[in-house]
Amino acid sequence: MKVKLNPSIEHHTLVAIVLMIWAFLFGILARPFEHGYMDLKIWLKVSAIFSIAFFASYFCIAILQNKIYNYIRKWSIVYEVCTYIILFFIYTLLTFYLYRSSLINGIYSFNEFFFEISINIIFIVTPIVIVARKYTLKLMVQTEEKNITIKGDNKLDVLKIKPSNLICISNAQNYVEIYYLEGEDLKTKLLRSSLKKLLTDFDFLIQVHRSHLINPDHFQSWKDSNTIELSKIELPVSKSYKNNVLHL
Repeated sequence: MKVKLNPSIEHHTLVAIVLMIWAFLFGILARPFEHGYMDLKIWLKVSAIFSIAFFASYFCIAILQNKIYNYIRKWSIVYEVCTYIILFFIYTLLTFYLYRSSLINGIYSFNEFFFEISINIIFIVTPIVIVARKYTLKLMVQTEEKNITIKGDNKLDVLKIKPSNLICISNAQNYVEIYYLEGEDLKTKLLRSSLKKLLTDFDFLIQVHRSHLINPDHFQSWKDSNTIELSKIELPVSKSYKNNVLHL
């Protein structure tokens, strides 16, 4: 089952900051690791480290999912569930280390810590993470609605379009031919540039042939083993780039 993902590290860093603030307040108010009496000064330290552990855990996830998504160009409920599992695994390891440190001197083993403390925090924070990750999708939509500017080597070689309207880019000797939608119509524009430069400038594009880049959002189906159908156009796929399309 496919699900949407905002792979932006910047947007998910905001989620990590929200979780860090929540973790700090939760640590002070709930004192989930306390055994016996610990004064407020110690708990401020514990809560600060606890919140940093949450930030670090989610930030690691932001980097990991960005790399995975940029490689496979898709996301599914399996990947999403695995993201949560890895997140809470990292969090549990970090907080267990904190729990057994001299600040708390915790008495639980790792298994006891997980079932007595960690799992309760996981149940509480999971809905917050879900809502925050859904919010990043709204941020992604806002970002995608902004025009991108494709520039050629000549000063007059400029094309401003929405990313969602870009279908593909093909090599044309010393030029590139850009195929894009204007309303329901297919339009093209020649710019003096190279596929290599445009692939570097716009990392959402995928190379399917030495002469063609595509916007994966416009992929529709395979026509045959060597040809794909995009919105209003068909392109060949070479063997060396075939795996890029198979992941869509």
